[in-house]
Amino acid sequence: MTTARYLATIDRLRFHPFPGRRGRSDVGDSGPGYHIAELSTSEEFWEDRSRLELVAEQYEADRDALSALLTARWGAPRVFSLWSVFRRASDGEPIPEPWDALSNHVPDLHLWRADGRWIALGVSQWDSELPFQLLAVVTDVDPP
Repeated sequence: MTTARYLATIDRLRFHPFPGRRGRSDVGDSGPGYHIAELSTSEEFWEDRSRLELVAEQYEADRDALSALLTARWGAPRVFSLWSVFRRASDGEPIPEPWDALSNHVPDLHLWRADGRWIALGVSQWDSELPFQLLAVVTDVDPP
């Protein structure tokens, strides 16, 4: 996907209604109050872990480049760490979606508020052998 497609996906999701229940969409996961778009996905690292750091840096650079374009629209993002959200969820505190799920595999998000919704960008990796993903999140659920 190109940067223009990333922006088009984010714009489409900003105005797309949220579903009544959790499920897959054409670009990722959606549920009551949120959409999570998988903008880009790397290969897995089961066989070749030597490229892991390089791919991680590339995904962070892609996030930062897209973030710069969104900054031109909405101003500087708030960088929101999900570490404390993960800890609170681990301690049994109920955390609303999409924040609970994101805290399991995204360390931090670049976060904006526009037109009554939160828009976020993050880099996901569930485990060291699994692929990286560049994620865009659109939600009306306030960050915890």
